[in-house]
Amino acid sequence: MPEGHILHRLARLHQRRYAGAPVAVSSPQGRFESDAAVVDGRPLLRAEAWGKHLFHRYAGGPIVHVHLGIYGHFTEFARPDDGLPEPVGQVRMRMVGAQYGTDLRGPAACEVVDEAQVAEVIARLGPDPLRADADPAPAYRRIAKSRKSIAALLMDQSVLAGVGNVYRSEVLFRHRIDPYRPGTAIGEAQFAAIWADLVSLMKIGLRRGSIVVVRPEDDHGAPAYAAGKPRTYVYRRAGEPCRVCGTAVRTAELEGRNVFWCPACQGGESTP
Repeated sequence: MPEGHILHRLARLHQRRYAGAPVAVSSPQGRFESDAAVVDGRPLLRAEAWGKHLFHRYAGGPIVHVHLGIYGHFTEFARPDDGLPEPVGQVRMRMVGAQYGTDLRGPAACEVVDEAQVAEVIARLGPDPLRADADPAPAYRRIAKSRKSIAALLMDQSVLAGVGNVYRSEVLFRHRIDPYRPGTAIGEAQFAAIWADLVSLMKIGLRRGSIVVVRPEDDHGAPAYAAGKPRTYVYRRAGEPCRVCGTAVRTAELEGRNVFWCPACQGGESTP
């Protein structure tokens, strides 16, 4: 599932390419057809993201809400002079402006909503480290009262919005925190450091389009877990030596997702 910086990148791209002018919106697949008709031909006023949610705000009030989920993705294309390209695959939504177009496939949600419904979505989300108006205090209050593991809490979108599996595993390594440590054992200063690091790391991801988490002095040795990806400390490196101490990286399933950690660098308070 895309992490929050991807949605913010999409919001910036769509703002730059489509905002301020009417856009044609359709649903080649048909599943979004009636909602597409509501916004088709209207000017797009603003595109913005909150966590893993994308909102396209149109003149007159309607808002398209998109959640990519696991399989959703946008494909951008330049608008040719000789007509639009035929849709490829199951395109839920096609949005076309004067120079560019984009096709959305496989989202978990694609719907027209109003301001009250947007407010309901946002009310279910925690602070987003990439939003300038984010207040981390409510997130810490939730964490400090919970006996759940910090790794689970960081992935809970109602606690922090936009943090996914890569960022949670990596930020816990960077701060030498056992992923199984309960939220009640995370101090306020420790959380403040985690939050500040997430803000910094996710801004890099927003700017570069990829998750860069390894400090320059550790950026050597074994290649990244996949071609074209920057190195990680622990994410998807189970069984490989830690880049800092050489201990084998471990992994385990935690609430349906795999978490990765170094048992030496991150302690062993409650790790299985």
